[in-house]
Amino acid sequence: MLDRRSFIKNAGLFVGYSLLPLSQLYPQSNQKKLGVCLVALGNYSTNVLAPALQLTKHCKLTGIVTGSPEKIPKWQKKYNISDKNVYSYENMDRIADNPDIDVIYIVLPTGLHAKYAIKAANTGKHVWCEKPMAKTTEECQSIINACKKNKVKLSIGYRMQHEPNTQQVIKWATTKPYGKIKTVRAEIGYNVGNPQKSWRLDSKLGGGTMYDLGVYALNAARYTTAEEPISVAAKHINTRPEIFTETDETTHFTLEFPSGTIAHGKTSVRNDMHQLYVDCEKGWYTLQPFSMYSGVKGTSSDGIPLNTFIENQQARQMDDDALAIIHNNPVIVPGEEGKKDITIVEAIYKAAKSGEKINLM
Repeated sequence: MLDRRSFIKNAGLFVGYSLLPLSQLYPQSNQKKLGVCLVALGNYSTNVLAPALQLTKHCKLTGIVTGSPEKIPKWQKKYNISDKNVYSYENMDRIADNPDIDVIYIVLPTGLHAKYAIKAANTGKHVWCEKPMAKTTEECQSIINACKKNKVKLSIGYRMQHEPNTQQVIKWATTKPYGKIKTVRAEIGYNVGNPQKSWRLDSKLGGGTMYDLGVYALNAARYTTAEEPISVAAKHINTRPEIFTETDETTHFTLEFPSGTIAHGKTSVRNDMHQLYVDCEKGWYTLQPFSMYSGVKGTSSDGIPLNTFIENQQARQMDDDALAIIHNNPVIVPGEEGKKDITIVEAIYKAAKSGEKINLM
């Protein structure tokens, strides 16, 4: 086991350039805040993103797209949104002529991401798209192509990759302060006693526990190892078939990586679980919880804490993405990253259905 001083030196725990948020790497300037338009005013936009935008330093809420006219007055009053910055799904192409809006953030059900992300890109505005990126690999590529064609940036809403304790784990994937990574266990789930009928139970709209929650565990397995899997095995467990008629209730998956590292993933709406555990040749480290909106923290086998606090993950994510636009730098989570996860998600469903291991390389 490494002593504490050697560990800190090897692990790079003295915060350097790579671990600072972009919002701290660039000083405040006279650059105007980027205007953000939220597409769809459901729970995540209403209770998470809109409040987070009030905390950002480099972007602000200036527009909305909704199919629910009754929501418009409340949003306009609360966030001082002018009439000219309110759109429907049918006329959102007119955002192209609106200088108040620089970014269009797609917050629709997964099955609608591709359609509206492409519409957003065609306005010439930058595109932020919630995770998971889309239902299929082909849809992901269509979004990427549209953004490239229109010369706009595309960022996928994987907030965890902007979170500082997670960024430390990402750094350790390459510095390996505890030696070779042997196994990873990534589990995320909630005990949802009586799921209400929603798009998350509708396979056509991109519902399913693996899509909705499981991508956190999958993405964690990838960024924790800094590798891409070469095979996947999976199985579904459904204890409430009368509710989960189209989608998975619980999914287990196992990923094999080129180095020999094995990742065990689990996602469920039957059990509460929020842990990322990494076992290495010379020790271990963990984040628990690793994926919640706040309180992400962890430790290691020799007591090194992972407990850096930030006020709001979504505000950090959006400020980082705004600064990438302002300074014309690469985004932290590009479309290609979202596409990789969806390719593996499709293989997980195929493996669970067939009962056979699927080779990915």
